Amino acid sequence: MSTNKNLFEEIGVSPELAQILTGHEITEPTPIQEQGIPAILKGDDVLGVAKTGTGKTLAFVLPLIQMLHAKKSKNTATVLIVLPTRELAAQIQETFKWFEKLFRIYSVVIVGGASVGRQLQELKRKPQVVIGTPGRLNDLLNQKKLNFDNIEHIVLDEADRMFDMGFEPQIKEMLQYAPPPQERQTLLFSATMADAVIDLIKNYMREPVHIEVAAHGSTADNVRHEIVVLDSAHRIDALLEMVNRTKGAILVFSRTKFQAKKINQLLRAKGHKSEELHGNLSLPRRKAAVAALQSKKSRILVATDIAARGIDISHIEMVINYDLPDNPDDYIHRIGRTGRAGRKGYAISFVCTNQASELQAIQKLINIQIEHTRLESVPSAELKKGSSSKGGRRGGYKGGGGRSGGGSRGGYRGGGGTSTRRSGGNSRSRSTSSGRRSSGGGNSRSSSRSR
Repeated sequence: MSTNKNLFEEIGVSPELAQILTGHEITEPTPIQEQGIPAILKGDDVLGVAKTGTGKTLAFVLPLIQMLHAKKSKNTATVLIVLPTRELAAQIQETFKWFEKLFRIYSVVIVGGASVGRQLQELKRKPQVVIGTPGRLNDLLNQKKLNFDNIEHIVLDEADRMFDMGFEPQIKEMLQYAPPPQERQTLLFSATMADAVIDLIKNYMREPVHIEVAAHGSTADNVRHEIVVLDSAHRIDALLEMVNRTKGAILVFSRTKFQAKKINQLLRAKGHKSEELHGNLSLPRRKAAVAALQSKKSRILVATDIAARGIDISHIEMVINYDLPDNPDDYIHRIGRTGRAGRKGYAISFVCTNQASELQAIQKLINIQIEHTRLESVPSAELKKGSSSKGGRRGGYKGGGGRSGGGSRGGYRGGGGTSTRRSGGNSRSRSTSSGRRSSGGGNSRSSSRSR
């Protein structure tokens, strides 16, 4: 076998698509791609669960483009991709644009906070792929400026987050405009998926193949976790110490929009190149904030959970949880912003003395007893009585720092099993190792670039 062969061809990806991937230095599928792409090409509904940074977007973008091209589809909205945030919509469209010129498959982003007039103009180009958030999509459907009569494929990306955010009524309303599940292919992908959410989602699917690269609660393999227990009043001192000791890009998570703005202002006053990202900003300002970090014009981004979902910036070295998240699942999504594309990452969380229960919930979910550390600028403190932290393995790097394959939102290499089963029926059941020709942190032929 030629050493120049792109291994995506072995799982059914066309040579033309594989050649474009090679141009982006992506030559070997990640586990979610290896399992998901053949199932999608076969026409199965798929429910895919994989860690943040494992290439979920390419797992559905590649087969969808291949199927659209084979059918020579020219209908508007043959593919509908629904997701929770504007940033994620823009990122997925960027991936589609890799293939736009050769395959003449066009996409449009339909999200709130952007010009409706411009979106309607773009719809006149008859894009085969519509990418959007539930609110704006429903607005245009109700105004009869968009129709889903031609939909053959629906993707719900970050599905758990949409249902957690209360989007289910809007999604249910929107899907009433689409063909029924028996007449379409439905794909769901996320980094976390609780059983209750899976049971709810199955109502919109037809006997989906359930592909789970990592069990619920799994975290990125190459991210080191630490916590600092402190009094709330000392968080600013702790933040400044961590920012000053780190030369690379940093993502700071705040629980509220007001606090994100306040932290950003403080960092700028201290001379740091910092940006803020939250729902109170206009879409152009949000794009500019992400672009500043991506281009290394700024080094720090202070963000809220919803706004940061879907950020794919491979050079983020550190995630700082200024606040612990309200939802333990969000901890997994937060720390998944570092340690991407086979690089090592670091996540540190500030835990106030009265947050024993929040910390315990996170450690129970991820099955890690997170290591404690101390900072020079912060007086030592202890969690209040009853703050036992029981977990499995100790915190730290769980896998090697191998370079990994492309895909959306990062590559993947390391521990963790892959399972495939048919949900809700007499289905095949299979368990494999985490990836093709993987050496647990060894020398992968694939790229550090990630989608």
